[in-house]
Amino acid sequence: MKFQEISNGIYYCGLNDNDRKMFDELIPLECGTTYNSYLITGSEKTALVDTMYPKFTQKYIQNLDENGITKIDYIIANHGEQDHTGSIPTLLEKYPEAKIVTNATCKGNIMSMLHVEEDKFVVIKNEETLSLGDKTLKFMISPGVHWPDTMFTYAVEDNVLFTCDFLGAHYTFESCMADYSRELEHSAKRYYAEIMMPFRTMCKKYTKQVRELNPSWICPSHGPIYNNIDFILNLYEDWTSDEGKNMVVMPYVSMYGSTEEMVDYLKKKFESAGIDVLKFDIVTGDLGDLAMALVDATTIIMGSSMVLTSPHPMAANVAYLANLLRPKAKFASFVGSYGWGGNLFGKLTEMLSGLKLELVEPLLVKGKPTQKDFEELDRIANEIIQKHENLFLAKV
Repeated sequence: MKFQEISNGIYYCGLNDNDRKMFDELIPLECGTTYNSYLITGSEKTALVDTMYPKFTQKYIQNLDENGITKIDYIIANHGEQDHTGSIPTLLEKYPEAKIVTNATCKGNIMSMLHVEEDKFVVIKNEETLSLGDKTLKFMISPGVHWPDTMFTYAVEDNVLFTCDFLGAHYTFESCMADYSRELEHSAKRYYAEIMMPFRTMCKKYTKQVRELNPSWICPSHGPIYNNIDFILNLYEDWTSDEGKNMVVMPYVSMYGSTEEMVDYLKKKFESAGIDVLKFDIVTGDLGDLAMALVDATTIIMGSSMVLTSPHPMAANVAYLANLLRPKAKFASFVGSYGWGGNLFGKLTEMLSGLKLELVEPLLVKGKPTQKDFEELDRIANEIIQKHENLFLAKV
């Protein structure tokens, strides 16, 4: 496969993985992903920025051969995870003079995960540079998007920024250049929700940093390359902002319909007040869709049946994941139904303890909700509607 040129002497040499269904055995992939690698040919030295997922190492090496690459001086490792570094041992066998250029934290991770010898590394610090002759690489250590070892690499003369996982998308393509479609925006948001949202504060910081740098090209390690950098930076500025949207997300599981009846009642109340609502069936829904909704939600209301004396396991799973994803929601409540007793809300509240949520008093009913229970649902709805009006009407 012929490499695609991005800028003078800078090439895309990554690969699509159209058939992959799960990422990290956790994240469903709607259309596979890419593993992006970049070749930079200077007047004196040649560098690879990130390498390849181990499964595709032989195809990656074959592509290097077919494109006439006979010498690699430096392998730039922006992050130690194997979807970016997995081909390093094979590359070092093929190009024994090559050195791995990375930061100290990433060096330790690569040595642990790939058993590369210490003398193969050149360790750099933040803002340090590396000359390829007529091209200069500048390194920007950027921990927290999404590992502590992450860094960016900046090709100074060409104004090209390689951001590793940051600003990426699980999105496959024929041309490596972004198509700026609604589908790409969807994939980028899903990627942010599932991978970057736990690090929203750091993402906000580095979005600002990239904006100030104003590169001509943004080259992430998954998904397409952006020459219209406003497309992805505008999205990240929205997603990482401190304020959500006028939206309530209601993930629920309902074994015999009582909990869903309460969720449906609240949904109608919120929609009649002009609030957007996502009702999400935890059992049958795609958790990626829920994660994307959590990017924007101001309120989370979880509905759950009970299994024995505890929350339904699927509700517990969602509470656990939401706590890890750390959305910027401000308010929360619970509704649920039980048959003979237990601690439903206490355990769910504990599982969400990492989020800074103002809790509206929840409602737990035995069996089907009664008229009195619907009056309590009115209380929950009215209190949340008032909170949203205080937030959003004040901005109009």
